[in-house]
Amino acid sequence: MRPSSILRGMLAVPLLAAAVAVPVPASAAVLAAPDISLTNTKAHLQQFQNIATANGGTRRSTTAGYTASVTYVFDRLAAAGYSVVRQNCTSGCTAGAGPNVIADWPGGDPNSVYMFGAHLDGVTAGPGINDNASGSSTLLEIALTLAATNPTLASHVRFAFWTDEEQGLNGSEFYANTLPTAERAKIKAYFNFDMVASTNGGYFINRITSAPGLVLKAYYDSIGVQTEENTEGAGRSDDASFNTIGVQTSGVAAGASRVKTAAQVTKWGGTQSAFDPCYHQACDRYPTNISDTVLDRSGDAAAYALWTLATGTLPTTVWSDTFETATGWTTNPNGTDTATTGVWERGDPEATTSSGAKQLGTTVSGTNDLVTGRLAGAAAGDHDIDGGTTSVRSPAIALPATGTLNLSLSWYLAHGSNASSADFFRVSIVHNAGTTALFTQAGAASNRNGAWATGSWNVTAYAGQSVRILVEAADASTASLVEAGVDDARITSQ
Repeated sequence: MRPSSILRGMLAVPLLAAAVAVPVPASAAVLAAPDISLTNTKAHLQQFQNIATANGGTRRSTTAGYTASVTYVFDRLAAAGYSVVRQNCTSGCTAGAGPNVIADWPGGDPNSVYMFGAHLDGVTAGPGINDNASGSSTLLEIALTLAATNPTLASHVRFAFWTDEEQGLNGSEFYANTLPTAERAKIKAYFNFDMVASTNGGYFINRITSAPGLVLKAYYDSIGVQTEENTEGAGRSDDASFNTIGVQTSGVAAGASRVKTAAQVTKWGGTQSAFDPCYHQACDRYPTNISDTVLDRSGDAAAYALWTLATGTLPTTVWSDTFETATGWTTNPNGTDTATTGVWERGDPEATTSSGAKQLGTTVSGTNDLVTGRLAGAAAGDHDIDGGTTSVRSPAIALPATGTLNLSLSWYLAHGSNASSADFFRVSIVHNAGTTALFTQAGAASNRNGAWATGSWNVTAYAGQSVRILVEAADASTASLVEAGVDDARITSQ
């Protein structure tokens, strides 16, 4: 990622297509994305480190280290069956900068293109392993996985490895600015991967509320990992070049020199220090400056976006609720609740801790969620669930008569070691024939800290009915510390 000191007004450029949905061809159902091999991705990182070591410790765009990096990527893509070109940057790039590498996989609608990019160059000071061999290696392994699995594509897929990013996004700007207008219109979304394995990393998504951003967020939601908007990297990587020409963009990043906040440490772990302690330094090396966990998740998120968008149709949202406004949920709908404190309410939750996080003060999205007694109080147990069960029920939801229907929501259950298996969190669906439990998480006599997770359940059996979602939580045995939360509920049809 380029340093912030060379921003050239890009932050002020409007996102011309931000409000437009990503179009997806109406064709076969979406194929499940394959797991992207962490071992293979790390093998690419080792090769980039070897290249830097053999070429003065750098892969800057004007050096032999960059030329060797281009050859490594080009040869593997060509061998896998891609149509690959070295695109020389004939204007706007640093004198002597090497080429972009552009690779197209055959197949898919040429008028509907999904593009995935990462800058291949580094800075003079070091090998540039997190910045940005991590993004390049991730992209290369996804491209090789696509070639190996060879799914039927509804849309065309293109990969790009950019030159001269560290000198001002020059390679991607050259590509974007020289695209004919008709070719620009064919690119339905561009995804950028820059610094995706920071050792003290976070989980950032560029333009998280854009249509392509929401696809990436859906992957992280599915594995229970909270994400944030990438504010540190805004305008500082190659997605900015595509924003300028009106192409929708998103991407993944794990953070650069900015210091991780206390709230982010609570959310993701790590320390209150730089996300990447070796940003633009000689110590940006493999393997010491790479987080395997963050890298692995970045690759799988990218693959999820590619397979979701390029292989078929997206699910349609039938109903959703982020709990930012009141939509008609009813507490104690059957008049049988026994909880005396900690009843469900919608609001901005306050964090509590007792041997770790209990009530989470952070939501999955927005400000509000459904939470069992949102206030913290003087002690962690002041507003937790006490006395039995508390329940809350959604308004009526009309399900379509056809399609595969899935209910998903984010949730957590937290309790102290004084809990028992009688305590629980439960999601049920209320339908024409009664109430059916979809999921139950029981308590235990051990400490369980609060952490957002995402559950998904097939509710096709209730197609054509008017249903409601019932959420329950209970401190159902001896007095114990029990907290629960729910956010971002939705029903989709495919």
